[in-house]
Amino acid sequence: MGLDKILVVDDERVIRQAMELWLRDKRYGVSSADSMAGGDRMLRNDTFDLVFLDLNLPDGTGMELLERIQRMPERPHVVLMTGDATLASAISAIRLGAFDYLVKPFGKDNIELVLRRAEAFNHVVRVNQILSADLSDTRDLMGSSPAFETLREMIRKVAPTEATVLIEGENGTGKELVARAIYRASGRAQSPYIKVNCAAVPENLIESEFFGHEKGSFTGATDRREGRFELANGGTLLLDEISEIPAHLQAKLLRVLQEREFERVGGTKTIKVDVRVLAATNRDLMKAVAAGEFREDLFYRLNVFPVHVPALRERPADIPVLAEHFLKRFARLHGRGIPGFSAAASAALLQHRWSGNVRELQNAIERSVILTESGHQVEAATLGLAPAPNPQPYADGLAKHEPQEPSRPKSSPTLSLHDVEKEHILRTLEATGGNRARAADVLQISIRTLRNKLNEYQLNVGDEA
Repeated sequence: MGLDKILVVDDERVIRQAMELWLRDKRYGVSSADSMAGGDRMLRNDTFDLVFLDLNLPDGTGMELLERIQRMPERPHVVLMTGDATLASAISAIRLGAFDYLVKPFGKDNIELVLRRAEAFNHVVRVNQILSADLSDTRDLMGSSPAFETLREMIRKVAPTEATVLIEGENGTGKELVARAIYRASGRAQSPYIKVNCAAVPENLIESEFFGHEKGSFTGATDRREGRFELANGGTLLLDEISEIPAHLQAKLLRVLQEREFERVGGTKTIKVDVRVLAATNRDLMKAVAAGEFREDLFYRLNVFPVHVPALRERPADIPVLAEHFLKRFARLHGRGIPGFSAAASAALLQHRWSGNVRELQNAIERSVILTESGHQVEAATLGLAPAPNPQPYADGLAKHEPQEPSRPKSSPTLSLHDVEKEHILRTLEATGGNRARAADVLQISIRTLRNKLNEYQLNVGDEA
């Protein structure tokens, strides 16, 4: 993956033409030059992934052109070729940044080996650029309640298979952690794990994000770029917030899932990939299908193996375990020596409804750690939780219960539904300090939907940090 255009610079016409024919037969885009000046001109006018460069040229040496290439912002791999190989010249070439060194005469097998190495190297570099921060995430799924044990069993059964998995659950329940657990227990655990948040990518760029684009395919496309499907080749791709994919892209996504092939935006070359797809959503996709917002055939293609992530209120026995875990983590992070929770704080944690689920619990614990002095227990007041309208603690603090409907705020009968929604959004943004991402979580909508609502009401408030 990742090698499309190749330049051959060699003054021997027979070698140059033979390499051109063979590389084109392998469906690479190939250009050639018979001098250092010609090669330099082509490199300034176009972008290449790989350059086969003769060491001895009529108007200079390959080493000179190699040095110029190393100063380019988007430099290709360079493979030096020579019939007068010496150890000293090979060492000099590698020190100057050459990717490889071929001794003439060489055969197709030698070229093929170089191409495979360059493709593998490019793929690893590109994946690491995207995932260097994400792969450092070592969070694990935590819980021992019956509902959570059922979830673990589902993960255990589906992970070793190649099935497409649709992960459903409210915001903040840990859908990404479930996807990562499936990946880690799969046969692809040593291959790339790529994720894309479909709601966070601007609608006009999401096709490029999925499938990549060619240079010049649209305004701002200054270089060729590989998409997430291409980067995930051989591994796993998580499509988070899948319900937010625009209608025009759903048909293209269906084709990729069925055929495992696509073209980059502005490209004509068909790229085949071997990718396991995981999808996550906080919406009821069947309702979206019924409303005409989501393709039925795409839904069934994704819903091969559905996994439901229970809300925190459905597994109250896990609240103390998670709270203790977050307390230890944030006490260590913020340098606090906090022995635990007071009885009142423990009761407040069990009585709260946790509409934001584990994410809301995590934020509440971090806030309490910051507000609590070392040596003191966390008190209920520092958690910042609204009082429960009709407190109904779980029996023994842990027993499973049926979730109760939250009390509904009384609205003025003179307000329209439009005004009530607008007011509710504004109050939520105020409560989250203007953070749109957190407000979207609380409202249980995607950030794109929130953005559209703000535009509809002509409100310019909050940020997406």
